[in-house]
Amino acid sequence: MKAKALRDITEVELKNKLSALAEENFNLRFQKAIGQLENRMKVHNNKKDIARIRTVLRERQIGIHTGENEAGHE
Repeated sequence: MKAKALRDITEVELKNKLSALAEENFNLRFQKAIGQLENRMKVHNNKKDIARIRTVLRERQIGIHTGENEAGHE
């Protein structure tokens, strides 16, 4: 998931994705602990996606507007 794509999603949908990813993260960590996880990068990618969603939610909370045409990005 790209942060730019996440910024186009509503807050409710982001919160739903966040809860789904948190549940998936729990399951992946459990699989890793019992040795059944085949792709260890799934845990890494999942954590990154959770962080991206939390970042977008926080940006909205404090009123940061991100765009491609901001000052310094010409």
